[in-house]
Amino acid sequence: MNKYKFIVDESSVGLRLDKFLTQQFLSIKPEITRNKIQNFISQNLVLHNQKIINTDSLKIKFGDEISVEIPVPRSLDLVAKKIDFEVVYEDNDLMVINKPSGLTVHPGAGNQDDTLVNGLLFSHRDKLSKISGEMRLGIVHRLDKDTSGLMIVAKNDLTHQFLSKMLKERNIKRSYLALVYGVIDPKKGVINKNIVRSRNNRLKMSICKTAGRVAITNYETKEILHEGFASLVECNLETGRTHQIRVHLESIKHSIIGDQLYNSCQKMTPKNCSLELKNFLQNFNRQALHSYKIKFIHPISNLEIALEIDLPSDIKDLYNLLKNAQN
Repeated sequence: MNKYKFIVDESSVGLRLDKFLTQQFLSIKPEITRNKIQNFISQNLVLHNQKIINTDSLKIKFGDEISVEIPVPRSLDLVAKKIDFEVVYEDNDLMVINKPSGLTVHPGAGNQDDTLVNGLLFSHRDKLSKISGEMRLGIVHRLDKDTSGLMIVAKNDLTHQFLSKMLKERNIKRSYLALVYGVIDPKKGVINKNIVRSRNNRLKMSICKTAGRVAITNYETKEILHEGFASLVECNLETGRTHQIRVHLESIKHSIIGDQLYNSCQKMTPKNCSLELKNFLQNFNRQALHSYKIKFIHPISNLEIALEIDLPSDIKDLYNLLKNAQN
């Protein structure tokens, strides 16, 4: 870890913590963006007066001591490897891919060779943005390993910068379909709950009323299945926090079917269900969550890009079993 310490002077009093740190790093490490600062805060890498701080919107005061620990990136030789994924749209500046379930987006501990980035390096070696570093070539935003669907990949740094800004300003519309337990009441609404990394399990995120990052999910029930045992729900993101949809749905007691990390329902099965459906549910070991629609204005051509794809076969099979069971 590289550690940096700053003392708040009179000119910075009243600034948000993330803005203050962005300004401080501008002259010494300009690659540390505000978004990266916010990620450091969510990972408990920022101390405010020697105490961990979980909110990036804290207003700082004169004399405050702010410390930041920045992980030292490991030098790894990225391996180009043929990885299966579908390119749904592509031009000179960007592409939109359909990421399959089970595919990790970028290399990390325990998986350095079998990720989407390894596959992108194989198929588009010199046509990927480098602004996010070697381990995240082209990656503008990510999907969890076991979430499938549409992702935007930037092919140059200028496009990447524009797309990142559009995401931050909520100008990229992303829609997901999820199969959840039960029927949400009301059937259409907004979940507005801050999210922080869990202190008890570093792999999980959790809801926090007093700290964390703002997270907003709009949802609408599209279909009720098997007499209310499950529902097909569309979720639209206003923000893009880690595990956002999964955490939000669990927080209202309607976990996504198959979610191994956020599942308070523990592989429930409906009453009077067929053996086929029971076995399918018991063996469905990934969250039934799919990024099926994306819409944005192309940052270079200024044309609207609107793409929509079908559910993958595993979620579609589960949907059909739940739907047919009620007939």
